[in-house]
Amino acid sequence: MVTLTPPALAKMHEHMHQRENTLGIRLGVRTSGCNGYAYVLEFVSELDSTDTVIENDGLKFFLDPKSLIALNGTELDYVRQGLNEGFEYNNPNVKASCGCGESFTI
Repeated sequence: MVTLTPPALAKMHEHMHQRENTLGIRLGVRTSGCNGYAYVLEFVSELDSTDTVIENDGLKFFLDPKSLIALNGTELDYVRQGLNEGFEYNNPNVKASCGCGESFTI
């Protein structure tokens, strides 16, 4: 499954409180870039019948079947480095990533 660090959960709570009519957050992958996949984070307003739902700290996270396999064992963190901040995926399934860090291969 996917786990979230306390900073990632706090940031997710912050984003969810700014939205109405949202069931939760989709964690996923999509085909993209020079290496095959890119991560997806998006708000969910409708449940897809094939989604797996993970609840953590009162939040619901939705994963489609392909993403569930690609993200299995992943830890999602929220990191601040200088003026930059954002979500960071620590995915043990990644075999290689592109030079810019935007796409990866599993």
